[in-house]
Amino acid sequence: MTELNQQQVFEQVKQALVELFEIDEADIQPDAHLYQDLDLDSIDAVDLVVHLQKVTGKKIKPEEFKAVRTVNDVVVSVTELLKDN
Repeated sequence: MTELNQQQVFEQVKQALVELFEIDEADIQPDAHLYQDLDLDSIDAVDLVVHLQKVTGKKIKPEEFKAVRTVNDVVVSVTELLKDN
C-alpha cells in the first residue's frame, strides 16, 4: 500500500467501521469516541486492528493501539505506521 494521507486513512477506517460493525457513516467523525460514541468494545477494537493490518499489510502492536480512544487516534496511528517502511 502506498503512503496515504490522513484523509485517505480516515476514509479507510470509516469504511472498515461501516463494514465490520454496521455503524452509521454519519456517526463516524474524527472526534467520535470508539467506545462511548460508536459502542465498540475491546473485541471490536481487536477486529478493527486485524482488519487494518490486512488493509495496510503492516503489523500493529497491541500497545500501540491501547492509547487509541477516538476515530482520529486510529487514523493517526495508521498514518504513522504507514510511514515506517
